[in-house]
Amino acid sequence: MTRACDAARVVAARTPSGCAVAPFQGALSLAPQAILFDLDGTLVDSVPDLARCVNAALASVGHAAADQDRVRGWVGEGAARLLHRALTGSPEGIAPAALHGQAMAVFNAHYAAEPCRDSRLYPGVATTLAALAGAGIRLGCVTNKPHRFVQPLLAALGLGERFASIIGGDSTARLKPDPLPVLAALSGLGVVADRCLLVGDSRIDMAAGRAAGVATVAVTYGYDRSCDFAAAGAVAVLDRLTDLPTVWGQPAITG
Repeated sequence: MTRACDAARVVAARTPSGCAVAPFQGALSLAPQAILFDLDGTLVDSVPDLARCVNAALASVGHAAADQDRVRGWVGEGAARLLHRALTGSPEGIAPAALHGQAMAVFNAHYAAEPCRDSRLYPGVATTLAALAGAGIRLGCVTNKPHRFVQPLLAALGLGERFASIIGGDSTARLKPDPLPVLAALSGLGVVADRCLLVGDSRIDMAAGRAAGVATVAVTYGYDRSCDFAAAGAVAVLDRLTDLPTVWGQPAITG
C-alpha cells in the first residue's frame, strides 16, 4: 500500500551541520534516473548480527548483554554511536573513551569476521532491485555503516554487483542526517538531485535526503517505527518495497 504524504504536514528542520531542510510538494512526475537506498532497516535486517557483535563487545568490558529489540532501537547512526548507546544504555549517552575504544575493537573484530551469519534481505528487496536495474535506473547505497563492512554484507546477500555507488559511514567527513553522503552518491552516479529518490526507514534518511535536495520515500517495516514520515518530509510511505514504482505512477513490482 502506498500512502501519499500531505505536504502541509511537512515541518521545517535542520541537519546537525546547520543545512536548511525544505519541504517537498509531492512525488516525482517522471521515473527517477537513480535511486539511493539506506541499508540497515531498509534493504537488510542486520540486527541479529549487530546484536551478536554488540554483546561480544559488552561482555569484553563486563557489561550485561542486550536483547535484539533494544539493539534495534540503537541502530542508525553508525557503529561508534551504536557502541556508545550499548555501553551507556542511553540514546544520547557517551561512554568513556578508553571503554568505548576497547569495546569498539571487539565489535569490529567480530563483525568483520562474520557480517552476515543471520542477516537477511527484507521481502521483495532482491526482486525490486533487479527490476529497477533492468529498467535502466541507476542504484546507489548510502549507509552509516562503516564502508569496509558494506561490500562483504552485500556480497553475502547476493547484491555485491547491484550498486553503482556505495557510500559508507566513513566515506565522507559526516554521517547522515548530514546531506554530504547523499551528495557524494549523486556525484558518483552522475545524477542531479531532482532526478533521484532516496529510500530509507528512518527520520535520519528523510533529513539527509531533503537536505541534499532529493525526494525521500519511507518504508514502514524498518527500525524507526515511531517516526511520522509525512512530517519528516517523505513524498510516499510504503509498507512493501515492491510498491516503489507506484511513486512515479508505474505498477508495483510482482514476481
